[in-house]
Amino acid sequence: MTRNDYNHCVDAHADGLYRFILKNIRDKEKARDIVQEAFAKVWVKVDEINVEKSKSYLFTTAYNTMIDMLRKDEKMMRMENHHQLQGAAYNSYSDLKEVIDEALLQLPEIQRTVVLLRDYEGYSYQEIGDITQLSEAQVKVYIFRARMALKQYISCLDKVLEES
Repeated sequence: MTRNDYNHCVDAHADGLYRFILKNIRDKEKARDIVQEAFAKVWVKVDEINVEKSKSYLFTTAYNTMIDMLRKDEKMMRMENHHQLQGAAYNSYSDLKEVIDEALLQLPEIQRTVVLLRDYEGYSYQEIGDITQLSEAQVKVYIFRARMALKQYISCLDKVLEES
């Protein structure tokens, strides 16, 4: 295909190609971009394309470009949605962590220590007793009281938030 053949191809098929792509994606800007990209791809291979098959080659190139663009857009949307969900989960987690940290600060030191050793560090009651010089029964009582105080603190916050 010569330069004149290419220019004739652009003049003859640009409008039809644009309408074809626009009907498929219903986005004028993206349709223009795809048509332009298709003509650029044809120009790169202008020496290899047979003039009689230029229309077919052009429409096939535009169609494949459109499919690639749609797949890319879909992948980007999935990634954005994933990041938004992660961001929302992280923010909720971050807020919850702040609430729990504040609640822990309200506890007496011994209750805070035993609940942190048990629930955060995973020590057994016996190990906590060894660390804190308490009996296993005392450890269980302090953990129970700490959990009740944490539950009460968090439920009070829920009531405040509901009233707001």
